Amino acid sequence: MKQKQYLNHGIIGNGRLLALISPTSSVDWLCMPRFDSPSVFGRILDNEEGGKFVFLYKGEEIEGDLHYIKNTNVLKNRFEKDGNIWEVLDFFPRIPEGMGLKLHKSFIRILRPVQGQPQISVEFDPRPDYARQKDTQERNTDSIYIESNHGTMHLHSNLSLSYIRYDRSFLLDRTYYFIYSHGPNDFSEGAMYKVQNMLDATIYGWRQWAKSCSLPTFAPEAVLRSALCLKLHIFEDTGAILAASTTSIPEAMNTERTWDYRFCWLRDAAFVVEALRRISQVSEGENFLRFLTNIAAEGPLQPLYAIDGERNLEEIMLPHLSGFQGNGNVRIGNAAYVQKQNDLMGEIILSLDSLLRDPRIVFENKEIYFPLIEDLVEQAIVAAPTKDTGIWEYRTIMHNHTFSRAMCWVAAERGAAFAESMGKKEQAKRWKEFADRERDLILERSYNDEKGFFAQILEGDMPDASILLLATIGIVDAKDPRFVSTLKEYEKLLVHKGLMLRYINPDDFGDTTSAFTICSFWWCEALALSGRLDDAVTLFNKLLDYANPLGLFSEDIEPDSGQLLGNFPQAYTHVGLIHAATTIGELLEARDGRVRAWS
Repeated sequence: MKQKQYLNHGIIGNGRLLALISPTSSVDWLCMPRFDSPSVFGRILDNEEGGKFVFLYKGEEIEGDLHYIKNTNVLKNRFEKDGNIWEVLDFFPRIPEGMGLKLHKSFIRILRPVQGQPQISVEFDPRPDYARQKDTQERNTDSIYIESNHGTMHLHSNLSLSYIRYDRSFLLDRTYYFIYSHGPNDFSEGAMYKVQNMLDATIYGWRQWAKSCSLPTFAPEAVLRSALCLKLHIFEDTGAILAASTTSIPEAMNTERTWDYRFCWLRDAAFVVEALRRISQVSEGENFLRFLTNIAAEGPLQPLYAIDGERNLEEIMLPHLSGFQGNGNVRIGNAAYVQKQNDLMGEIILSLDSLLRDPRIVFENKEIYFPLIEDLVEQAIVAAPTKDTGIWEYRTIMHNHTFSRAMCWVAAERGAAFAESMGKKEQAKRWKEFADRERDLILERSYNDEKGFFAQILEGDMPDASILLLATIGIVDAKDPRFVSTLKEYEKLLVHKGLMLRYINPDDFGDTTSAFTICSFWWCEALALSGRLDDAVTLFNKLLDYANPLGLFSEDIEPDSGQLLGNFPQAYTHVGLIHAATTIGELLEARDGRVRAWS
């Protein structure tokens, strides 16, 4: 029997704010006034002290049927107990307005009866600044306000504030709303009418966006939920893309493998942009390109940035929090920003190449991007033969990683094609010659004849799941005997309980035990590309069983228990799902002789 899932939350947001809601209606994670601000409700990192906002039935938390309103990022939770039925709706206003959006810094909850008059109470326990501030609540005539180091927040409701402040029960005989806002409170007279209009407009806006997605014929519902999840991780103000909405949910329990993922990794962002572009969402790529050009103008690129472009992401520990399920090791900031990751240039150029060649996007002058591309290619040429920390961000281990070097090849190969199209003959020739030499060198020196696979490092003998992307980026054909052999050997070495690990060599923290979920989707796509299409379909469907009840994935899966672990939801994982499903769908159509019209 499958164990109860810890990460069974839904995520809501609007492009400025995010929250995780549990099936009991508890707000277990909310940072204000933006994604990477200190938490206000942080129960997910400390059940007792982190702070929460939950509706109780007769003084107890009970689980409801938590689900999304179809094709939206609005949550509805339906509760049934003792013949009573009631609902909680949770959303952040995201209002279509003219050619743009109006994004309120408000979190809205609607509590409404369906049958009977259940006895409800409200546990409202904000703990600002990662629970370093306490006893911050004050009350005025129409709201509770909370002072924090990051501004004032208000809770406004049409329920008498006495019920909220003093945890008193009331009979739910009418609809109540609860508006938690950062900054000035602009809700007063007619607020119920405003709340309903905001709900309707938010549902409409999400459904309009969903309608504009071009979904594959294979697993379209899973792809759409993944796309909606990715959209929540895009900071509308700058175009930066979050890796995940949380910090310090461990990759494996009882370990120090905890990281803050509320930043924009350029690698992850490039993958997100391409996944969304494949389903016809290109404006996100345009906005990320704006973010990229802004940070590039400020100095050499680094692996990750804050969502406003800040470069210094000093990592510190918060020992006063007990951590996810008592794991401890809560971190904010991320020291990976100072690492040397040689794959970075290739992923950025891949993203630029896809966007600049997409006929749906109008560029008045593509040549303005050539200096950036030239700089990235030249950096890649210099970096290619040098050691780095790699895609998995080892903290002290440096090698000449195969994947990093292959991405340096990508930078030169794609850069040469762009230079040729711009009439830059000299650069195109030199970069193409370098790319041709590098391709031969990489394939020769990374393939281990004795082991029968492409190895993690040049002249190496250990497997690495990132190698499964070599066919996707085009450095080797997916049906090349060396790649086919690699795939078979990896299935023996890296797969545990049907899930693929990143690697099996010890890292800075010892042996790794959890399966990094995107690796299984890479495996799935590699199977499809290598001709094992039926195997890919079978694997994909098995992977879907590991999603939480709302179709969301975290970073990792513990193979023995099936528990989701790692930061949640993880954008990278949902990128892998979209790519695998889209590739499988295209290949199924080709194999079965189907076309889109009427098929």
